[in-house]
Amino acid sequence: MATTAAAVAATSVVVLDRGNNTTCTINLHGATVVSWRVNNQEQLFVSKLASFDGKKAIRGGIPFVFPQFGPWSFGPQHGFARITRWHLDRAPERLHNGDVEAIFSLMDNEFTRSIWNYQFRITYRLILREKELHFHIGVYNPSKDLSFTFNMLLHTYLKVPDVRRCQITGLQGCHFIDKTREGALYQEGREVVTVNEWTDRIYQHTPQEHVITNVVSGRKMRLHKYNFPDTVIWNPWIDRSREMSDFGDDEFPNMLCVEAGNVSSPVILLPGTCFEASQILQQFKCPYNLQLPPAKLVQENAMQFIIIEGNVSRKTKRNR
Repeated sequence: MATTAAAVAATSVVVLDRGNNTTCTINLHGATVVSWRVNNQEQLFVSKLASFDGKKAIRGGIPFVFPQFGPWSFGPQHGFARITRWHLDRAPERLHNGDVEAIFSLMDNEFTRSIWNYQFRITYRLILREKELHFHIGVYNPSKDLSFTFNMLLHTYLKVPDVRRCQITGLQGCHFIDKTREGALYQEGREVVTVNEWTDRIYQHTPQEHVITNVVSGRKMRLHKYNFPDTVIWNPWIDRSREMSDFGDDEFPNMLCVEAGNVSSPVILLPGTCFEASQILQQFKCPYNLQLPPAKLVQENAMQFIIIEGNVSRKTKRNR
């Protein structure tokens, strides 16, 4: 824990260590969380064929999608944040309660402006607790006269023993865009959602909480989100697995993506304002009520945190 920010920033990864074999590892390429271990059990899936060359996105863990979700005429799929090296603002630091936090940031540079010519700054604060991983995100628009729109998503790959045995709660009654059926819109009727085929769905206006059963060691994972109105469920299944060079043909049964984000409608960020969102992942056995503050407008240092949703239709492709 005595590692200095300068020393850690010179390496490619940052490790949060809470003790008791509970750790979190973040690769500065994309600020991608590539490992989260609870009592030495890995919670996240990373493909055995994932590339760590600092050029393409890391296949697995929790990549950071910004400012575009899906294909993008201006630049790389899912935007540039997941293929850009982030800055370590605050090296891992132990808090008074034993938790460990680190803060990362990304701001516009020559590369990002060549694709998307806007000023921005993202702060990404991670907190490792005993059986929880907290994500706090702020997106700032320092411009005095230009607004910009963006998508954002935490592309979470959960490690599971058999995806066919997993169940996902909190989606009943929600409308979803089915990207496996040319973007057709449906309504979910099931109380619990299961995955038994190629699945690529954008569930809209989902509740703040989902529970995923039968993850590592038969436990449950709770995903609690704030200011993320959409939930993406994805598994490439057999045929699409074979189409990806950085994903093993036989790996699809051992992963399930449950992704919180703003993707069906963009966030519009006015000049001089900022947007905040957060997520908590919690591994658990027994029922436990986890709460985040309700969505609200707050004023801080003369900067207003706002979301303004527009109505945008977007043609989607199968490529992930």
